[in-house]
Amino acid sequence: MIRKIKQSDKNVLEEMLNNIPTFTGDEVRVAMELINIAVTITEQTDYNIFVYEEKNNILGYHCTGKRPLTDAVYDLYWIVVDVNYQGKGIGEKLLQHAKNFVNKKKGRWLLIETSSVDNYQKTRNFYTQNNFEVISKIQDFYKVNDDLIIYGKKFNNI
Repeated sequence: MIRKIKQSDKNVLEEMLNNIPTFTGDEVRVAMELINIAVTITEQTDYNIFVYEEKNNILGYHCTGKRPLTDAVYDLYWIVVDVNYQGKGIGEKLLQHAKNFVNKKKGRWLLIETSSVDNYQKTRNFYTQNNFEVISKIQDFYKVNDDLIIYGKKFNNI
């Protein structure tokens, strides 16, 4: 089941993020910043967080929101699956939910930003396998030899 985040999910998600070796401490802090906004400022609509739950266990989540100053462009800020459940189709279900969310909102684009470093290769493969295309690349964005890669999927909601 995929549902909206609740305040009680926060600690589980923080532990999940900390257990994923790909994520740096800074990345976990940024993810938690968005989670904190979503659970404490319930009227905000910038960060829409949905958790994937099976048998009362949270196994992943995605955070999606409309890009500021656009009429219908959305960002997939985070998509995370518990390290013990990766490769079992949960990421695909979360990604499909994010696409459905954008489609319901009449979004034109869903954009995903990621890093070019080697430990993000599985992540990049995941986006490609799920029909997202590289639409932009900025060299040395995060740091020297760490490019920003932007994946996108265009919707027919014009």
